[in-house]
Amino acid sequence: MKKLWDISPLVSPDSPIYPGDEPYSLRWTARLSADCPVNLTALTMSPHVGAHADAPLHYANHAASAAEVDLHAYLGPCRVIHAIDCGPLIRIEHLQHALDATVKPPERVLVRCCAKADAVWNPEFTAYAPETVEWLAGRGVILIGLDTPSVDPATSKTLDSHQQLLRLNLRVLENLVLDEVPEGDYELIALPLKLAGACASPVRAVLRTL
Repeated sequence: MKKLWDISPLVSPDSPIYPGDEPYSLRWTARLSADCPVNLTALTMSPHVGAHADAPLHYANHAASAAEVDLHAYLGPCRVIHAIDCGPLIRIEHLQHALDATVKPPERVLVRCCAKADAVWNPEFTAYAPETVEWLAGRGVILIGLDTPSVDPATSKTLDSHQQLLRLNLRVLENLVLDEVPEGDYELIALPLKLAGACASPVRAVLRTL
């Protein structure tokens, strides 16, 4: 039987978010009673809360929204690489131990940066160096991911790694939880919702043994 890893954090009002972003909130619009046959809730949140897929629209005007991205990148063989406590940026040398120079890797690469994923907002999180994004794309990778809030540092105003994603037509998953996942190859399943006009989408990201 194939083993399944849920690599999505709980989404709640306590979920860490970028300062100023819209937190998760839930309200009841109907409650089960003698006069009502169902419970109903309504949600408000930024699509960047919890595990999520940025759409190109997040970092480029008139680019594809969450509803318009091709789903291929979010489903298929994936390699998890550990670069725990590697510092502020994931650099090429942090990944080379898990990527044979002569063998093409899976099309999806997720990097574990944290010994334990942050449960509160921490602006000192690890991001991707832009040259690492370019290097992975050159190896045939079409999706990258990590267990922190963004592929760019919290203080970045130019979003260089996001711009690399745009230029190279890569997709990205952020805010994953890889605490229990050993290095190795898996099947990734992390489909974005078909949200019209949205700059990102929550995902229920899972890994499954091949």
